Amino acid sequence: MGTQGGWTKYAGNPVLGNKSLGTCFDVNVIRVDGVFRMYFSWRPRKSLAVCHSSDGINWDEPREVMLPDEQCGWENQLNRNCVVWARGKYHLWYTGQARGFSRIGYATSKDGYQFTRHSSMPVMIPEFPWEFQSVMNPFVLHDEERDVFRMWYAAGETYEPNAMGYAESKDGANWRKSPINPIFVKGQDYYDKNRIGGCEVVRLDDGRHLMFYIGYEDIDTARICIAESKDGIVNWRRLDCNPIVSPDKESWDGDACYKPSVFRDKANNRWLLWYNGRLRHDEYIGLVIHRGLEL
Repeated sequence: MGTQGGWTKYAGNPVLGNKSLGTCFDVNVIRVDGVFRMYFSWRPRKSLAVCHSSDGINWDEPREVMLPDEQCGWENQLNRNCVVWARGKYHLWYTGQARGFSRIGYATSKDGYQFTRHSSMPVMIPEFPWEFQSVMNPFVLHDEERDVFRMWYAAGETYEPNAMGYAESKDGANWRKSPINPIFVKGQDYYDKNRIGGCEVVRLDDGRHLMFYIGYEDIDTARICIAESKDGIVNWRRLDCNPIVSPDKESWDGDACYKPSVFRDKANNRWLLWYNGRLRHDEYIGLVIHRGLEL
């Protein structure tokens, strides 16, 4: 229930989060030396944390990797992060929130646990009318052929963003936004007619890009959807199987399904997708599996 297009929710969901941990949301999962690392937003701590798993299902206790810096004026709380291993170190882009707006910051680490901020200032701020007062939800890929960082980010209102933008950087700190932004906006179908939000993008072997994103029917009802683009920037096409993950009423994700993070598991011919589900005020992390690599 709550899925289509060949996706199935793991029967033991949620895989992370409970009353003791509190709300865990907007995950970014990467695999390092055969072990999954889940970087996530830990709302009670207003911080970023990480936990580990060998199978993507059973996770160890979280440890904080970055605390907010309330002295800088723009990151009273941290959330919505992305971690990339490139050029011999870990790169972390994150959302800092304060006084009703959001900005994007940048930090690096040798081990993926102790991060050092690039600056006390954000590396990306809202500059254009479509971005309103906030930029957030950075997702970054390192293009090894061109040796540049590629960022897809959400922008708009601070509570939930409205559209997606694209930017590139040579060093991870100085970003050039695409002149055609926004690159992806709300649609006409029920599942994303209100707005769209945080995403992850996967570049397939044939060069196509898949965007896994949040589609909002309204400000409180969200689902997970997929769109496809040849270059990852323009001409996005929503897949016919949308939405792939929807709330199951009165379950742990009964009100909304947010921010997907995906792993294309070639060795086991499957996709793993983690997301945060919400029922009233509680948000925990769940897993969805797709058997087969063709979507």
